[in-house]
Amino acid sequence: MEEVKNIREGLLKKHYHENCPGCKVDKAKELKTDVTITNLFNIWMVVLCSSLPISSLFPYLYFMVQDFGIAKREEDISGYAGYVGSAFMLGRALTSILWGIVADRYGRKPIVMIGIVSVIIFNTLFGLSTSFWMAVIMRFLLGSLNGLLGPMKAYSSEIFREEHQALGLSTFSAAWGIGLIIGPALGGYLAQPVEKYPHLFPKDSFWDKFPYFLPCLAISVFALAVLVASFWLPETLHNHPHCDEANDDTEALETGSNGNDNDKITRKGDNLFLNWPLMSSIIVYCIISLHDIAYQEVFSLWAVSPRRLGGLNFTTDIVGDVLAVTGVGLIIFQLLIYPALEKAFGPIRFARITGVLSIPLLQSYPFIAMLSGVSLYVMINVVSVLKNLLTVTIITGLFLLQNRAVEQYQRGAANGLSMTAMSVFKAIGPAAGGAILTWSQKRMHASFLPGTHMVFFLLNVIGGLGVLLMFTPFLKVKKRTPSEELRC
Repeated sequence: MEEVKNIREGLLKKHYHENCPGCKVDKAKELKTDVTITNLFNIWMVVLCSSLPISSLFPYLYFMVQDFGIAKREEDISGYAGYVGSAFMLGRALTSILWGIVADRYGRKPIVMIGIVSVIIFNTLFGLSTSFWMAVIMRFLLGSLNGLLGPMKAYSSEIFREEHQALGLSTFSAAWGIGLIIGPALGGYLAQPVEKYPHLFPKDSFWDKFPYFLPCLAISVFALAVLVASFWLPETLHNHPHCDEANDDTEALETGSNGNDNDKITRKGDNLFLNWPLMSSIIVYCIISLHDIAYQEVFSLWAVSPRRLGGLNFTTDIVGDVLAVTGVGLIIFQLLIYPALEKAFGPIRFARITGVLSIPLLQSYPFIAMLSGVSLYVMINVVSVLKNLLTVTIITGLFLLQNRAVEQYQRGAANGLSMTAMSVFKAIGPAAGGAILTWSQKRMHASFLPGTHMVFFLLNVIGGLGVLLMFTPFLKVKKRTPSEELRC
């Protein structure tokens, strides 16, 4: 055993190539100087830049579609809103694998910068949309050219040592979750500024002609600042031939222990589609993502819907308040609470627990709509915070599985594959969520699951399936063979 240990130690001694950005990152990891505020901040800002445009339109999309005049009845507005929401995901589904492959060849950083530029251009143009079809096209182009999430997910695991990968991916999922929450908050606060802030934005001004431009402009300005900062983003991809190993261990992921070091899952030339540890985690991720995006769409539309249709009759300001509180709660949870719980339970086991808890929580939403006054505001804030915490916990565990299932030279493509599959499901989510909400609001007096009881029940069916598939034998990790113990 001592001889094997010595051999392994000898093999693990790396030669760092001069002028190789990946080697510089590896050297920092070897010296244990990889966990820095700068690295965490880089992940946070870039992911936030990508996730903000995805959901910022939800609070005002109902009114935007209404202003386009394309819906003949009030009940049809949610359906058209779903098509606008789905256009982004459809575009991303068509290009994510390509962006991942390019990132594996040319690096994570160039793809990140291209994605940020697409946010600046097409998110701005979306705010200037004057018709339904212009809005759909701008969202589609934004999704097609914004391929940075897959490479950034790979980057978040590559920039840190093995024992700190959970921190990197937790930061990724936290930033993603915060963006999906703060985005709608910004949309709620800044949309229709002439009506909300008449002393700053006069009637018949530019802002009156384009009432939904201000939230898009705010996000684009933020993206411009992130683009400038990205010039100093460290590159993690090696520019020379090298041998790398991927790490994974079922017991470690489920229990939170470090487990065996360097579990080799794939070798160069292996087919990603035959990598069941990767594919099983992607399948579960797709189902959870479908549930999440449908929930985000339904929640915002349901919150602003009139009481007679089972909604809360909130203004966009109130929706923004709720989502802002949710964002603060998510930040506190990810920074102060999640690390201890993840260490105690392990990311996958913790994800299973939170998935089960989310089902009764979501089904309580129609009953909360029966409240009014202070009790309504308190309860809707509490359940919104809890629901988003549970979802982010699940996604973080799945991110760990996906990135540890492949080696670096396949990680961009693997994450591109993940983003493509997820985007297909997320393209379905807003349209399906909007259509189901419209249908449920037309059956307010049905005897079985009347009104919005039905839409939240169907969301739970999807979420419950995802939770079920997080258990073995479906979700499992391929074990290495003894012959792979020392092979590079």
